[in-house]
Amino acid sequence: MKHLRKASAVAAVATAVALALGACTPGSGSAPASQQSSLAPVKKDFGTEPITLTVWDQNTGDEGIGAAQKQLNDAFTKKYPNVKIDRVSRSFSDLKTTLKLALSGDNPPDVVQANQGYPDMGAFVKAGYLRPMNDYADLYGWNQRYPSSFLKLNSFSADGKQWQGDNLYGISQTGELVGLYYNKAVLAKAGISQPPSTLAELNDDMAKVKAAGILPLSYGDVEKSPGIHLFGVPLNALAGSQKVNDLVTSTSGAWTDPEVVQAAQTMQDWATKGYLTKGANGISRDDAVNAFGKGDAAFLITGTWYQATLEAAPQAKNISFTALKPDGSQTPVTMGGIGLAWAITSKTKNADAAAAYVDFVTNEAASEVLVKTGNLPAVVPDSDKPAAGTLAAAITDSYVAISKSNGITPYLDYATPTFYDTLTAAAQDLVAGKQTPQQFTQTLQDDYAKFNQDR
Repeated sequence: MKHLRKASAVAAVATAVALALGACTPGSGSAPASQQSSLAPVKKDFGTEPITLTVWDQNTGDEGIGAAQKQLNDAFTKKYPNVKIDRVSRSFSDLKTTLKLALSGDNPPDVVQANQGYPDMGAFVKAGYLRPMNDYADLYGWNQRYPSSFLKLNSFSADGKQWQGDNLYGISQTGELVGLYYNKAVLAKAGISQPPSTLAELNDDMAKVKAAGILPLSYGDVEKSPGIHLFGVPLNALAGSQKVNDLVTSTSGAWTDPEVVQAAQTMQDWATKGYLTKGANGISRDDAVNAFGKGDAAFLITGTWYQATLEAAPQAKNISFTALKPDGSQTPVTMGGIGLAWAITSKTKNADAAAAYVDFVTNEAASEVLVKTGNLPAVVPDSDKPAAGTLAAAITDSYVAISKSNGITPYLDYATPTFYDTLTAAAQDLVAGKQTPQQFTQTLQDDYAKFNQDR
């Protein structure tokens, strides 16, 4: 999941994400001897014989990232006419449920997009499905292109037990933030002239919007992953970046701490007070985004990966973006970092071609394509200067300010191998009133405690 815009911001993000990272940098040397001995020497030249690369990605749709991926694939096969791309594109939720089965089969894909953290990338590394990419990082100069903090997020120990370990297993294409989209015209109808900057202000504004007979927050969670974002916004606003980082990286704290319970209470209150779309657990995320884009709600909580979609929405001229500040903070705190990693599978027979593909869809030229299609590259070209007052400028300003202040926190589902399933199911129960905030947070803590006890 993705956004950034200036080269100077890249360095700032390195500082921001580094709160959760160790000192060593993956990709800055060879993989461990036990793995390195089984890998053939790498090279950029992979010949002229016909090659088919099977590529699985989550860059769906005709706009934004979907359009960018099609352009990049076409450009790659034009540059390498002996290579055919057999593309399988699935939504994020579908990719999570089907990728493991594909990787475990006799004929797995050559290149895949894998979500960071223990549930996906860690599990794939542990099962031996992904190829370490330290050698290709040296060959293509990824160590110089990307901040070390970005590389660490795509790294694990060779056994898959330690996130942010010594082996690089992927390169990300995009940057991203989760934040609060708002419709200025809808807010004006409720007598609100400025977007909220704190959780208290957001709660007050949603009450005013509701009183004006307008839906406060468009929300759909049939895919389950949106629940991570809905919970993450109040959690970050209440707990702050250090507390959230410490929780996700198992450094300190508990998921039953007061700020976490208060965040869960806030999320449930939004549902019980009618601030969220009715029947949200049965509504798709895309439908919720489209409803907001038509002006049917004042707010939308999701990621910057929907920038292009909202720039093309009927209410585009009224839509902007912000994030919330914890009490006492001068700048916002929210989840974000980098998008899903492009990884090479361990069974591929075309590793050199696969690495060339990964480099091609993430390099500087690819970043230019991403910008032109309304996306935020992980490393942003200097030429990217969005016009003042646009949604792109609002996202850029938020990203730069949050990254400079160390306000970017990891996605909550990175916390344990099973945390994605635990958190998303519990979030649906919380919104539906099937769990109390205390039961919800205890469910998370039980998962967290078991993981830390077993490893």
